[in-house]
Amino acid sequence: MIMATAYNTIKIGKLNIFYREAGPEDAPVIVLLHGFPSSSHMYRDLIAALHDDYHLIAPDYPGFGNSDHPRVNEFAYTFDHLAEVMENFLQAMGLKKFSLYLQDYGGPVGFRIASKHPDWIEALIIQNTNAYEEGLTSLFKRFRPLWQERTVATGWRVTKTFGRSGTMWQYTHGARDKRKISPDAWNMDQYFLDRPHNHLIQLKLQEDFGSNVKRYPEWQDYFRKYQPPTLVVWGKNDKIFSPQGAEMYKRDLKNIEVHLLDTGHFALEEECDAVAAHIRRYLRTHALGKAA
Repeated sequence: MIMATAYNTIKIGKLNIFYREAGPEDAPVIVLLHGFPSSSHMYRDLIAALHDDYHLIAPDYPGFGNSDHPRVNEFAYTFDHLAEVMENFLQAMGLKKFSLYLQDYGGPVGFRIASKHPDWIEALIIQNTNAYEEGLTSLFKRFRPLWQERTVATGWRVTKTFGRSGTMWQYTHGARDKRKISPDAWNMDQYFLDRPHNHLIQLKLQEDFGSNVKRYPEWQDYFRKYQPPTLVVWGKNDKIFSPQGAEMYKRDLKNIEVHLLDTGHFALEEECDAVAAHIRRYLRTHALGKAA
């Protein structure tokens, strides 16, 4: 039985993939896929809030957190490849049925996995990650040129957002009370962002983000065909993915709840208790029945 959080690594191919794990091994499983520029660290409070009743597993992608971070000439940093590694991770962990929590980059990674293996998914928990063009804010104007062709100018405009001020902004902008946002969060992320060669890793993924937008129709087809029970918990003050993106999921999903929270992009930093309460109630009443 794993109750308090355990910190492990597992070999996936040639990569050491780090993951956090907590909760009873026979409990319903929730897999937590993190966003940019974070890692499984972003789920530390949610894991503590839910570990009594759920088995929680939160991996770090290659290039993030405590997982291996091979250079860009040693590993193809695309969302297809990150999803492939995470798919292999889930199989290596023996996971066949689970709910999937997706935030930011966790969306394009997780939607690839869910649409390929719909039988694995008991429920989706979606937090500030997009599957509709309507959810992309004006901020993406600076990134779209990079999806077509990287130039010195476009690369510089993007990489300067990897600095400390950009990381702090993602955590604090839109927060109801910035005093509630622990600096440990952005300090942890910045430590990993500042590793040698990591800015090239992140630039490669920003270049590839357009591949996600192209797959939005495919993921919407998945929603319509398989109708996974879906809980949307969304920081409504997010300037990266707008509240309209949250509402758009209602167009294609029937068993869905959308809750807009008065906070920003990293909603768990300020609204973890509310999110945990929504998860417990929704999974119990809409997805897992008495099992939860």
